[in-house]
Amino acid sequence: MRSVNVLSWSVADRPLFYAYLALLLWLPLPLGSNRVWAWSLMEVWILALAVIWLLQYLRGKADINRPFVRAWPVTACLLVTTVWVIVQTLPLPAGVLGLLSPQALDIHGTTQSYPSLSLDVYATRQSTLKTLCYLLLFCLTLLLINDKQRIKRLAQVIVLGGVFQASYGALMTLSGLEYGFFVEKESGVGVATGTFINRNHLAGYMEMCLAVGTGLLLAELSTRAATDWRDRARRLLATLLGSKARIRIALVVMVIGLVMTHSRMGNTAFFVSLTSVGAFYLFVIRRVTRGGMIFFVSLLLIDLLVVGNFFGVEKVAERLQETSLESESRDEVSRDTLAIVRDFPLTGTGAGSFYSTYPMYNSGEVAPAFYRHAHNDYLQFASEFGLPALAVLAFSVLASFWAAVSAQIARRDRLLQGMGFATTMGIVALLIHSAVDFNLQIPANAAMFVVLMALAWISRYSDSRTGSKEP
Repeated sequence: MRSVNVLSWSVADRPLFYAYLALLLWLPLPLGSNRVWAWSLMEVWILALAVIWLLQYLRGKADINRPFVRAWPVTACLLVTTVWVIVQTLPLPAGVLGLLSPQALDIHGTTQSYPSLSLDVYATRQSTLKTLCYLLLFCLTLLLINDKQRIKRLAQVIVLGGVFQASYGALMTLSGLEYGFFVEKESGVGVATGTFINRNHLAGYMEMCLAVGTGLLLAELSTRAATDWRDRARRLLATLLGSKARIRIALVVMVIGLVMTHSRMGNTAFFVSLTSVGAFYLFVIRRVTRGGMIFFVSLLLIDLLVVGNFFGVEKVAERLQETSLESESRDEVSRDTLAIVRDFPLTGTGAGSFYSTYPMYNSGEVAPAFYRHAHNDYLQFASEFGLPALAVLAFSVLASFWAAVSAQIARRDRLLQGMGFATTMGIVALLIHSAVDFNLQIPANAAMFVVLMALAWISRYSDSRTGSKEP
């Protein structure tokens, strides 16, 4: 890496950093950016940030850093995935297409359509840009979050976004106004959806924001015991009047928003991830004092029993009790999607093609006939990308998960430890939720998940003294 003055580097990319934070605040607002115009704006925004950073790098005003270098396995996996999606859109000779995907050759021969691995080339071309932008967002996060102050600011912005979505969703539900993003809600009436369309997607977003907020508050907790009553009083005042109180209130608001979604798996994923990762932090790492133990217990008991009961946790419990295979169609969709995977195991049907491919495999037990998503991210990625590409993506997530776990074990800096906890908890929560939903198909949630993956590497390899500019 070239030698770049730390101060001049920070000043040079400061506008980029704030534009990056503004992007994270914007993405969930327009229906989770799950409309063509919204994700197109996201793509232009990310591409512009990437081009400007590259120009600064070429002018010697920016440089790569240690987290970026150490995260090369994930960068390589995302790059390979992007290239693979491009390959899915290319016209192929009949011999090559028949070798790679005999089913695709038969379908294209019957319909006289574009001879590619993808059964919906237009949708796959759209997914190509999305996949490229997720790769660039991962890199931008590593490169722009280059010191502890920016790490903390990023966490605060994520929490701010979560508080807004939770507050807005709760306000719309309690007031009866029921508006989403400037339009009256057509679905999800009576439950919190924020500016998303689907309550489960707000729940997925809340899971990640709550994880970051929990990690941020954990970083604020003292790791040493109080020496006397004066020290205890001083700490109590700091807790009541300082940043810890604001973060704690933010967590309560976000829990209210999550509970009011009445999302079964959203609430389950949050509490399972909190208890499992919290237990790991408390009993494996053993660096939390009695105050830390009280914090985890309060987050589970006070929020769940007091706040949750007041704002409808019993509704979530009722939905869980009423859930059965007879009342759900997701198992039939999953079974049909497995048939797609069976016919296209190597190459998939093309990224983004599920909507147009599923009607051919609908067993007739599912209504309506058209499903935009499989309600299972794992099966949808397998059916669209193929099993080898799914393995590549899985490796990138697991590598980031291990970086987050390692940050909790190896780092001594409280903020970096806390962010390691946050990314571990956020990844676990969304991996659980993805088994029955499609959060990773929603651009705002997929982008936040990518940010968490990058934050795992930042928390593991950032320099706790001067930032992340180690050679």
